[in-house]
Amino acid sequence: MAWALFDSSIYIGHWERGLYDDVLLSVRRSFVVRHSAVVLSELRRGARTKEVQEKVAMLFRLARTQWSPSERDWWEAGGLIRDIADREGWDPIKRRSFQNDALIALTARRYGATIVTANKYDFRLLSTEVGVPIIEA
Repeated sequence: MAWALFDSSIYIGHWERGLYDDVLLSVRRSFVVRHSAVVLSELRRGARTKEVQEKVAMLFRLARTQWSPSERDWWEAGGLIRDIADREGWDPIKRRSFQNDALIALTARRYGATIVTANKYDFRLLSTEVGVPIIEA
């Protein structure tokens, strides 16, 4: 059984701009979709209008299986972010913003899942470093 996780960028692009219908349909045909607790938190944090808050709340209710980072994932994320950020010359703000992506990737790897994302730059780096497959929208 093949698993997939949608990154926040897919939900946001779909809800705000009507993008990614073809990717969503294709992934749902080929994978069992699971939900990342990190992605759900990101979506809730960014939900500024009542309409979007309701969409996020509905997604949370429908997401019966949520995958969360383990203690080991958190530990590994710290070293991974340090190494990539040092190599790329990132400032502290970029290092912090990359943390959630690293946690999503490490969680996906643990389950053998593919990440579906429109955030190509960050997840290409993570795919190379962590070995998690990605589908780019």
